[in-house]
Amino acid sequence: MKHYLQFQDFTADEYEYLLKRATLIKQKFKGYVTHHTLADRTLAMIFEKASTRTRVSFEAGMYQLGGSVVHLTTGDSQLGRAEPIEDSARVISRMTDLVMIRTFGQDKIERFAAHSRVPVINGLTNEFHPCQILADIFTFIEHRGSIQGKTVAWVGDGNNMANTWLQAANLLGFKVHVSTPSGYGIDEKLAFSGRPYNKDCYQLFSDPQEACKDADLVTTDVWTSMGYEEENEKRKKAFADWCVDLDMMAVAKKDALFMHCLPAHRGEEVQAEVIDGPQSVVWDEAENRMHVQKALMEYLLIGKQG
Repeated sequence: MKHYLQFQDFTADEYEYLLKRATLIKQKFKGYVTHHTLADRTLAMIFEKASTRTRVSFEAGMYQLGGSVVHLTTGDSQLGRAEPIEDSARVISRMTDLVMIRTFGQDKIERFAAHSRVPVINGLTNEFHPCQILADIFTFIEHRGSIQGKTVAWVGDGNNMANTWLQAANLLGFKVHVSTPSGYGIDEKLAFSGRPYNKDCYQLFSDPQEACKDADLVTTDVWTSMGYEEENEKRKKAFADWCVDLDMMAVAKKDALFMHCLPAHRGEEVQAEVIDGPQSVVWDEAENRMHVQKALMEYLLIGKQG
């Protein structure tokens, strides 16, 4: 049994399979071809953080695979309240086949997985967002081919997305240019969870314009992630020069793509002219969460398919 708690939990070979499988699954979806590989299987979705794309993509995806879904929040369950996480894991995993959790600290999902009898998927934590980066890489491949050897510019907060991009670059052979305001940078030890990594997989830039130079992909996220709302005004001032604008896109490669995991705040982390412009693939990126997650759920439950 495998869990998917951070991007580096899988090997490059496993990602090669998942990305190819996601392509097939998406083709079937677009062609209205039934693909019920998870009939009679049940996914439990546990939300401690609010969600739009994560809930819709996992729920719709599981139904499209022929399975069913149980939706839980901390408001309608005992998770983390009167019942220890470990006990919730023991109970929920006896009644379902797969668990997706969207929560705050990575420690919570690690503790749940340690006591679960079924695979657990990280739908987002403060530290990592592996499903989103899996979708982003799939989207890049759809539009530009292999990401190996390419350059991704990360502009903004050294958050869960940045951490996961670093893991992906280390594993799949591309490079990340990271530019964050002072005090909001990445933590190497946290990003790689203390595991060995190739330091050439990323480079730090104090100037976001320099980070975007010759990039194949420019990407960003909101300045204030969930759980940090009290820092919002402080962050707006600190991040003022880290808005992805047309000037940044102009120094990237001519065919560079723009991505954002959404929701987006136009005029803050990205100009409207960029996210709504011709280089933006954010809507494909959002849809692709569902397709890669279908491949992921299928792989965790029934392994590689022919």
